Amino acid sequence: MHCPFCGDKTTRVVDSRFASDGDQVRRRRECQGCNERFTTYETANFNMPTVLKSNDIRQSFSEHKLRDGMMRALKKRPVTAEQMESAIIRIKKSILSTGESEVQSDHIGAHVMQELRSLDDVAYIRFASVYNSFNTITEFQNVIEQMEKSSG
Repeated sequence: MHCPFCGDKTTRVVDSRFASDGDQVRRRRECQGCNERFTTYETANFNMPTVLKSNDIRQSFSEHKLRDGMMRALKKRPVTAEQMESAIIRIKKSILSTGESEVQSDHIGAHVMQELRSLDDVAYIRFASVYNSFNTITEFQNVIEQMEKSSG
């Protein structure tokens, strides 16, 4: 591990603990060169299935795209970065648990919707409006009414 401050290659682990429901290891490190401290997160690296889009194009799974979409939906919402990262890990676990080499993009979208619904209603509606290509106010109203029925 290179120090992000001075680039030295000698660092030592000061503290380790589990993060994100035990799916990540958070390590507090100290550089032996400049004595600065920094945090790293370690996660297992899995071979994610290929994503089959609705237009029959196949793409590699992109955690970056998943994170960006969720961040746009959660912008200025009271959800912590750790809560979002935990949701991303749950989505990836769900995709991996199918055991398939390909996964439909709709399957991923459904999991994102489910996670956003549990994190924040406004983020859920934001994502749903783009994901489902809302064109009218009525479509927004229908989703809000469904949410009110399911929560009340």
